[in-house]
This record gives sequence, C-alpha cells and structure tokens, in this order.
Amino acid sequence: MIIDFHAHIYPEKIAEKATAAVGTFYGDAPMAWHGRAQELIESGSRIGVEKYIVHSVATKPEQVESINNFIISACEQFPQFVGFATMHPNYENFDAELDRVYKAGLRGVKLHPDFQKFQCDMEKMDAVYNKCAALNIPVLFHAGDCRYDFSGPARIAHILEKHPDLIVIAAHFGGYTEWDEAIEHLVGKNVYFDTSSTLWKCPLEKANKMLKEHGVDKFLFGSDFPMWDHEDEMTRFNKLDLNQEERQKILYDNGAALLKRIGA
Repeated sequence: MIIDFHAHIYPEKIAEKATAAVGTFYGDAPMAWHGRAQELIESGSRIGVEKYIVHSVATKPEQVESINNFIISACEQFPQFVGFATMHPNYENFDAELDRVYKAGLRGVKLHPDFQKFQCDMEKMDAVYNKCAALNIPVLFHAGDCRYDFSGPARIAHILEKHPDLIVIAAHFGGYTEWDEAIEHLVGKNVYFDTSSTLWKCPLEKANKMLKEHGVDKFLFGSDFPMWDHEDEMTRFNKLDLNQEERQKILYDNGAALLKRIGA
C-alpha cells in the first residue's frame, strides 16, 4: 500500500497548458503526464498507490476560490483523493476561505512560493499559518530552488520557529537542489520531508545521509505528478538504503498516521 503525498491535478480544459507552464518554469525536468485526475490514478495504480494528496497553485489571488472549488469537486468524484487547498498572500479573505474549504473536506494547504513569487516566511503570511495551526491542517511548501530566494530551507526553519504548532511539510527532501542548506537548517527539526522531485537529481549518498539524520519517521512518499511517472519514481526510491520496515513507513505508515492526525 502506498500514499502519494504530493500530486498536482488540473481541470481538463487547461491541463496541458498548465503542465507546459510548469515544465517551462523548471526547464530541465520533463513532464511525464498532463495533470488530469484520471491520468494520476492510471499512473499511481501501476505501483499500488491507494491515496493521493492532490493540489494546485494559485498564481493570482483571484484564482484561489476557483482552484479550491476544483480540488473539492475532484475529491468528491474520486474517493482516492485527499485535497489540499491553495492560498495566495494577496488573497484577503483567507480566514473565511480556509473555514469554507475545511468544512468541504480539504485537509491542508499547498504553497509554491517560487511560482507565486513571495517569501514564505514574510510577516504577511503569519496569520495564514496561525489559522492553519488552529484548524490542525498542514502546510505543504515547495521548498528550495537555487534560482530564487522565496522558499529556501532557512526561511522554512524561520516559519518553524515562529509557528511551533504548525504542521509543516517541506517538499523535495526539504529543499529542491538546496539539500546542503536543508541539512544545515531543517534536518532533525519538527518538519516532514517528502521524496518528490529529488531522487532524479540529488546524489544518492546525500539522500541516504538525510534519511539517516532526519529519521525515516519524518519522510513521506511523493511523486510530484505530472512531472514524474510513478513507476520511474518508484525505481529511484528503490535505490535508497532502506530496509523493508523503513520503506513501509515512508510509502504508507507515516502518511496514514498524518492523515489520521488531521482528520482525513
């Protein structure tokens, strides 16, 4: 059994355009799929995924409600999905919107500060993080990118200091391409890492070092669909220095425990 804690989906009519935009943003990372919900299930079923944490990102404040409505609708259509909401730093009615989506069944918030162009630890976001902590829902951050200074591990560490009750998931082993900074600022702290968009680029020796020092109990499996195919991600995952019990924790047990903790 597997839980995919990091998957993006897009409405049918814009899926190919949205996926192409993400591919352009990263440049060197190929897009394996187009981001349709049915494609996600098709890809994940090949490796035995039973649950998918799904989300999308608002690049403008006026997109927040429509994207959240799409995620709610997708979760109603596909019982395999657990939805995370989007939020934007310039969206004014965040308190009411988070209450609304929580009542509708969404159980987290996904932020991509690099794509959304804001520093994740900016003071303006403190109220959003306080609200998420009060609702007992996690914030999943895209973390790190050597090209920008929006979501680096040091900034996420600052959020952990300011919001000790907030459940934080730092994607991509705590910092996409910035794994040395993740080791310095996040390893050993009260933060989850996911495995998505890392194992294709991070040296295996470094990934194993982070698993050992941070602890397998704080890792969640993630595909970063549609960027990657699930079978390819599993092939990479299988190269990690893990015993069967540790594999089970990352692929399923840790995710299942977190979902139970947040009422999903």
